Amino acid sequence: MRYFIGVLSFLIFSTYANALSVSDLTNSEASSGLKEALIQGAGKAVGQLSAVDGFLGNKEVKIPLPDTLKKAEKTMRMFGMGKQADELVLRMNRAAEAAVPEAKALLVDSVKKMSVADAKAILTGGDDAATQYFKKTTSAPMMDKFLPIVKKATADVQLAQQYNKFAETGIKYGLVKKEQANLEQYVTQKTLDGVYLMMAKEEAAIRKDPVGQASSLLKKVFGAIAR
Repeated sequence: MRYFIGVLSFLIFSTYANALSVSDLTNSEASSGLKEALIQGAGKAVGQLSAVDGFLGNKEVKIPLPDTLKKAEKTMRMFGMGKQADELVLRMNRAAEAAVPEAKALLVDSVKKMSVADAKAILTGGDDAATQYFKKTTSAPMMDKFLPIVKKATADVQLAQQYNKFAETGIKYGLVKKEQANLEQYVTQKTLDGVYLMMAKEEAAIRKDPVGQASSLLKKVFGAIAR
């Protein structure tokens, strides 16, 4: 893997690309191939998460009850509130699935704005360098896009409003974590976490098997290197 990253970085940023017998492959093509691969990965990740049960049916990203409610869940079920707890989990995950499509345009725009320095950092960085780049460039706007959708999707769940009221008091006494003090904020953050987790998985797949996973243009890059 380190060998591949070094070779591809050399191909994109060196004037001696001909030494690799890729005189027919321009630096622009190589850079575009990388971007197309990232856009493809973003589209695949968003597509998986936005499907029905994209969150609910995936144990890696399924959004559980906040810790505070999780501790009280057994008691809730003892008092016949199990249905409400299950409904809240369902609504939280459906809210995430509904919000995720908003991520695609932001991720694609982030790739298109990627500078040469950004591309070099991704190629020479760690296995999740692209995912970290996306976190840096899309977290704030994605949060702004997700939150209204999550609020709308959980608005009619009475338990959500009850939780928020309880959490306001609980945070004053250190009983509730700050990041879990508002249910909508909690779900939105978990949705973001799910997007970046799946992006990291797609990035890992591309790095492991670029020819099988990535765009036709990046296949051309690897084909040239192999010759």
